[in-house]
Amino acid sequence: AVLGMFMDAIGMLLLTLPLVQPLVIAMGFDPIWFGIIVVKMVEICLITPPIGMNCFVVAGVRPDIPLSSIFKGIWWFFVCDVLTVALFVAFPEIVLWLPNNMLGR
Repeated sequence: AVLGMFMDAIGMLLLTLPLVQPLVIAMGFDPIWFGIIVVKMVEICLITPPIGMNCFVVAGVRPDIPLSSIFKGIWWFFVCDVLTVALFVAFPEIVLWLPNNMLGR
């Protein structure tokens, strides 16, 4: 989440994943679970200040709404995303249920 203050999503992924993903796999975490967590964290970075790229996109589409109102409006989405990540970390089976059933594990 700290990188989201300074970088866009692609930059974060290209900078961190080649280093972190092999370590996460070596520690025994499921790569599908890790990918979902990474995507959710990038989503959080895309809506939170100071970068909040998606908020600037909304401001570009609706110039009649001040950017401060847009940033105030995203907090419920932020809270829901953080709770979702907490659930995914506490109960990885939520994320892995569909892939495991599709792959016959």
